[in-house]
Amino acid sequence: MCVAMPGRVISIDGTKAAVDFGGNIVTAEAGLVKIKPDDYVLVHAGCIIQVLSQFDKDMLVDLLNEIEEIGVNE
Repeated sequence: MCVAMPGRVISIDGTKAAVDFGGNIVTAEAGLVKIKPDDYVLVHAGCIIQVLSQFDKDMLVDLLNEIEEIGVNE
């Protein structure tokens, strides 16, 4: 199963963006949606597929943390 992950855009160079995932900086393809530095984005398979609001990013992070806790406890 593949899961899209939320991150924050650090910088943009052409169609590539540096995205911060909790301290891990990854280069992602940025040509599919319009982004700017400090945007929260959803990244799937190395491509930015959506810009997220702060609220949506926070809710998604909370949900992913809850899923991780369930998996650890079983």
